[in-house]
Amino acid sequence: MRSMRRKTKSEPTIALINIVFLMLIFFLVAGTLAQPLDTRLELVNTKDLSSRPPPNALVVHQDGTLTYRGEAVAHAAEYAAGLDESALARVLVVPDRNLSADRLVDVSQTLRQAGAGSVVVVTERALP
Repeated sequence: MRSMRRKTKSEPTIALINIVFLMLIFFLVAGTLAQPLDTRLELVNTKDLSSRPPPNALVVHQDGTLTYRGEAVAHAAEYAAGLDESALARVLVVPDRNLSADRLVDVSQTLRQAGAGSVVVVTERALP
């Protein structure tokens, strides 16, 4: 009589290891495709510059008050009513860093309801 042998299926762990290894190599190569900055390049230092918002932007302070060109504005709709059609197409808003997100959303929605085509939030950008 034949001895009964069980056929065991081997798990494809070697194939899985090969796939993971190839993915690792791919991501290592893909991650180094970006050209690094030239080491002789000196970036602009803006630490000592006074930051000023664009002159045609609505500024929203930390406490939620609004100013335009240094003058207090009672409501965002009042600001939008004073703009001509070309300025109303793209309204710039400069929020304080510590302004609550809820207040920024309220101001943006009020500007949109008052006829603003788009509301652009002006922020500071820095290189990592």
